[in-house]
Formats: sequence, C-alpha cells, structure tokens
Amino acid sequence: MTTSPQRQLILASTSAYRRQLLERLRLPFGVVASNVDEAPLATENTANLACRLALAKAQSVALQHPDAVVIGSDQVADLNGLALGKPHTHDRAVQQLQAMRGQTVLFQTAVAVVCIATGFAKTDLAVVKVLFRQVTDKEIETYLRLEQPYDCAGSAKSEGLGIALLERIDNDDPTALIGLPLMRTCRLLRAAGAQVLPA
Repeated sequence: MTTSPQRQLILASTSAYRRQLLERLRLPFGVVASNVDEAPLATENTANLACRLALAKAQSVALQHPDAVVIGSDQVADLNGLALGKPHTHDRAVQQLQAMRGQTVLFQTAVAVVCIATGFAKTDLAVVKVLFRQVTDKEIETYLRLEQPYDCAGSAKSEGLGIALLERIDNDDPTALIGLPLMRTCRLLRAAGAQVLPA
C-alpha cells in the first residue's frame, strides 16, 4: 500500500517530548490529542500494553482524520513485570525511584502508524534496558526537586538530569527512551508510503 507524499502527518500525542523528537525529521505535522484510556487490562504484559495503547491512540485520531497518516506512541516502564506509569506526584515518584535503584528496568516504547484511507496500520516496539544506580534517598530528593519529572514513565528523564541516576543503557535506538523511537517511526512511515527524506 502506498500513501501520497501530500497526506497530512499527525502526531496523536500532546507530549512535548514526542513533538520535539518528531521535529528532528523536519516533516510538517499536526498534533491532536488521542484521549485514550490508558488503564492496563488484567492479563496484559507491559509490551502488549505499550503496543495496544500506541495503536489505539493512532486509530483514535485517524478516525477523525481518515486521509492523514497518524503516529501514535506509548511507553511503559517494566520493573520485574510491574508496569510503572507516569508518577504525577512527588511521593509516587519517590516510590518509583526507590524501587528501581540497583535494578534493571525495561522501558517498552511502542510506535504505531495508521492511515484509514489506505488501510495501513502497523506497530513496532523498542525495548530499552536501563540499569539504575544505587542512588540514595537524598539524591532522589535532589533530582526530583530540580527536574520534576512527574510526567515521565518511571520518573527518570534520561535526556535531562535523570542520566545521573543511571549506570547503563542498552538499546538499538537512542530516541526510544525519550518516548518516540525515531528509527522505527521512519521505517513505518516509509512502509505507509510517506517520504521521510524526499529525493
């Protein structure tokens, strides 16, 4: 299936992090909130949760804009099978970071591209392994006071001061941990017929 290069590109997210990442591709795009319920299903693992939500977000916006190519994404932090979402509060962020210190956390970052007009709908998943340092409670408090990462899954902003909490990052796409795996996004856009680097 091919998509006209003139099709509108829409990011189904109001996340500033995803918007900034997508801007790296220098493609014109709009932003539309998806308003998808992000509650996990009872038997759903973190990888399936991230993939389902990324696709649901893209489909939700694509239904409103059937001729557009829509990008949806979702990230879930997995601590030994437990899904860690956005903390939203200071106390919850403290609990997350205390639980993750000295642990390897899997950040499951899914991206989906949907175009209703062409029947295109595909999803891909980037898994990032992050080893957290044995940080002290004081370091956690200092980090949270300075960074205030309450809108980030797992409370750790690796693109900011959160890098000081980490011992090691293992992945195949350096943008995945920030919230939108751009190499996978480019592959999906090309598969949908969009021109990422026009000749």
